[in-house]
Amino acid sequence: MVETVAYLGPQGTFTHEAAQRLFPEKNVELVSYPSIPDVLVAVDQGVCDRGVVPVENAIEGTVNSTLDWLIHQVDIPIIGELVYPISQCLLVHPSHAGRPKKEFTRILSHPQAIAQCQLKLRQDFPQAEWVYTESTAQAARIVSENSDESWIAVGPRKSGEISKLYVLETNVQDHANNMTRFIVLGRQKKQWEHLTSERYKTSMQVTLASDFPGALYQVLAAFSWRKINLCHIESRPTKTGLGNYYFLVDAEMKAEHVLLQGAIAEIEALGCQVRLLGSYPCFRHELVQKRT
Repeated sequence: MVETVAYLGPQGTFTHEAAQRLFPEKNVELVSYPSIPDVLVAVDQGVCDRGVVPVENAIEGTVNSTLDWLIHQVDIPIIGELVYPISQCLLVHPSHAGRPKKEFTRILSHPQAIAQCQLKLRQDFPQAEWVYTESTAQAARIVSENSDESWIAVGPRKSGEISKLYVLETNVQDHANNMTRFIVLGRQKKQWEHLTSERYKTSMQVTLASDFPGALYQVLAAFSWRKINLCHIESRPTKTGLGNYYFLVDAEMKAEHVLLQGAIAEIEALGCQVRLLGSYPCFRHELVQKRT
């Protein structure tokens, strides 16, 4: 039986690369969607079996669209995570391979990709206009289709290969440790036979009791005295009024562990609500980066 996996596309994006790494099996069909909400809705409605979306970048931080849709719009458990290295490249039409940097007039890419390279772009191409696109793959396609224009696309090498562009420079991100966390969502857990997990994580959404002063301190204390490591804590607006927030907490422990179950019970006894977003293995894909 063919398993369908939705991902934030099109082909050639980093999410596409992450999905290929997570699902290399021959019986898997990767299905491209133009936005994060489209991916999540496809999985929520059963159109696709699983979905892969970005949730956090080491340079630009949280992908708010992913978190907000998980909290407010869909109810799909997280079943896996992949930390994937992001190596941004400067891609140009082959006819402009030898053109001086000062002659390029536009730089096209997704806002996240440009933000990850903005210091480099300002320094090397101060004269160029930044143009935002829906994806890095779309930027590469536009540059490919406009061979007469001295334009640059920022994106993964794979996008350049698909659009037959020349790689002007690799690893142009401003910080070497540019990693993105991708999460896998689905109704059924998956056996990850080709990947080795370095740790297990449980993600929770905590809603504080409105009439309990010091509630956040008490919530954190429930984890602290049990020596449960929290690797991520973030607040997101409830959308019910200014100053009202949910707290998203990632604990490095399986959901069924007795200590974590005890912490959740204590938090709920304080009058807070706890929603389990998923308990899942975490994987890491290493890439040796060398600037050319």
